Amino acid sequence: MKILLLGIGNVLYADEGIGVHFVNYIQENYHFHHPEDQLDILDGGTLAQGLIPTLCQYDKLIVVDTVNANGVAPGEVYFFDFDKAPAEIDWQGSAHEVEMLQTLIMMEMVGDRPNTYVLGITPTVLEPMLLGLTEQIQAAVPLMEKTLLQHLTTLGFTHKRIANIDINSLIPDSYKRGLICDEEN
Repeated sequence: MKILLLGIGNVLYADEGIGVHFVNYIQENYHFHHPEDQLDILDGGTLAQGLIPTLCQYDKLIVVDTVNANGVAPGEVYFFDFDKAPAEIDWQGSAHEVEMLQTLIMMEMVGDRPNTYVLGITPTVLEPMLLGLTEQIQAAVPLMEKTLLQHLTTLGFTHKRIANIDINSLIPDSYKRGLICDEEN
């Protein structure tokens, strides 16, 4: 079986980038092994429909992203089968979230969608041009990590922690260099 762990999100909008940051965090900190199955990890950014040729090659898909949920506090972690989403998930989030939903529905219509799970978190801040994560979202990363590792273990994967890199150290800060140069001139 081929499994894809896919991080989705726009890193330029603060917490909306958690899916991308989280899969990079997992890739840097863990090595996975299964005697027969394959696990790939991919930063999908905001590509959505552009990912269809890649996604249809997999038997199982785990999408990591923000999820919009009615009446739920920021930082709530969800893990669910895409076909059995909790009632409070309303899919009315950001443009990339809606586009990913449409992509999965289109793939289902033609029979190409892999068995899909969602590891999602309700965002706190969706600010344009703000890199990084809020404290509430950072605080939920250990629960997201535990949830993912438990799920992969049920699929027969073993994991070994190979590093202890903090998620914040993986978030690019090149934008800061530009600000420093502008201030110096």
